[in-house]
Parts: sequence; structure tokens; C-alpha cells
Amino acid sequence: MTSALGNLTRQQRTLLGRWLPGASVEADHSWGLVATTVLEVTCAGARFIVKAGGDDDHGIRRELDAHANWLRPWTDRNRAPTLVRGDVDAKLLVTRYLPGRLVLGSEHAEGPRLYRQAGELLALLHAQLAVTDDDHERRENERALAWLVRPHRIAPHTVRRLQAEIASWPTPSASLVPTHGDWQPRNWLVHDGVVSVIDFGRAAMRQAFTDFGRLAAQDFRRDPTLEAAFLDGYGPDPREPEAWHRTRVREAIGTAAWAYRVGDEAFEAQGHRMIAEALANVRR
Repeated sequence: MTSALGNLTRQQRTLLGRWLPGASVEADHSWGLVATTVLEVTCAGARFIVKAGGDDDHGIRRELDAHANWLRPWTDRNRAPTLVRGDVDAKLLVTRYLPGRLVLGSEHAEGPRLYRQAGELLALLHAQLAVTDDDHERRENERALAWLVRPHRIAPHTVRRLQAEIASWPTPSASLVPTHGDWQPRNWLVHDGVVSVIDFGRAAMRQAFTDFGRLAAQDFRRDPTLEAAFLDGYGPDPREPEAWHRTRVREAIGTAAWAYRVGDEAFEAQGHRMIAEALANVRR
């Protein structure tokens, strides 16, 4: 597996050699759709995770920011990996290995108890800080509209309807909290029945309910008991209907367009379904 280091740049390999001299690659956990290399390595009897970003990567910076500012409620409980070393310019970070299996695809994926734990963990993240941003909604609308002018396979009449829908929205002030950005079983580990969290490449200040988006489109839609368990752990539901609708539409657009860009046809199909379901709730 040492050949997996060949995916790293020279600068990344040099830094890794300084930080973990003689490290041996045990497994390659890279996703494959994006240019981020994720390696499980051992060094001096200890196990680590190495993440290295490609030229267009923005996730490593967000991960390092999250480790610096927001992850302590989880790392203090050993529910997220602890940062060992990182370099923003090199787009490289090393964390201590956190034992566990991905919840996604495991026998635990349908377990309400794990969703309750996930809700509890998310509440810890969101409770740390809240700031008011008068311009957040406008920026998010512009980002969604920008997706619509890039290459995608959203039907032209649907694009026109989405553009008109977004243009009709108010842009009220928004309360922003630290968010994970991709909160779903793909980024949860389970070990001895305990859930922990990985992958902070989309972490940012957003509205709290944006972390409900992936779950609402997938897991909650499939089994409402999982939503009930999640909210039992999280606390009061933050999804104010009008703001939640705007978020669902923007999330649907981004899902369909991003998945098309990276060639993930299944996720793209989910994005198109999300668009149809979000627009079905719009009064004409």
C-alpha cells in the first residue's frame, strides 16, 4: 500500500516524512470522486489518518479551522479524531486514528439508538456559538443561482422555475452556528455501540438546520422513527418552515449540479428527486 503515497505531492510527502518518519500505509480510504487522498498509516506502533488535498481542494482548510475552533466538545469525549499536525498551504493534515466502522452500510444504519446519539453530538456542536449574519441568505441564494448557470442536467423549464422561486424569496437575517456540513451516516463511526464523527471538510458557520438536510433527504424520508430518535437526542427542532424550504431548494440544486460535475449518477438522481419534492411544496 506504500504506492498510495504516490498520490501526494512532493511537498506533502516531505512534510509527512518529517511528521511521521517511517510511516507505513495500512489502508487507502480515499473516496475516489474528489481529489482528496485519505490514508490509514502506522508509525512507531501508533495509528493515524492522513488527509491530503488536491490542487482544487478547499476542505483541508475547513477541517483545520474546525479542529482549531469547534471540535473540542467531541474530541474531549473521544467522539472525533484529534489533530496531530496540519499545514494549510500544503493541504495536509494528520489525526489520530479513531476506531470504528462506518455506520453507512452496516447493520447499525437502521438503529434509532445511534441516531439519538448523532442528535446529541450535533447539539453539542451547534450550542457552542451563534452569530447573526444579515447577508447570509443573499449569499446562499447567489451560490444556488451560480450552480444553475454551470453545466448540469436540470431541465431548462425547471431551471427557470427555480430561478423565479429564488428571486421571490426574502433575505432575512440568519443566526449561524458551527455546522458539520455533511451530517449523515457516511460520516459517522460506530465502535462498541458508540457513535463518533469524521470528515470536517465542509465545516462552516451556517444555520443549524442545514445539518438536517442530508438526513431529511435520505434517512428520515426512509424511516420517520429515525427522525424521532434524532430529535430526541438533539432537542427542539430548529427547522422554521420558510427558512427550511429555502434551504431544501438550495440543497437540492447543489446536490444535482455537484453530483453531475463529479460523475456520481446515483447522487445526481437524488438531487433531481430533491428538486421535484421541494418544488412540489411551492404554491403556484
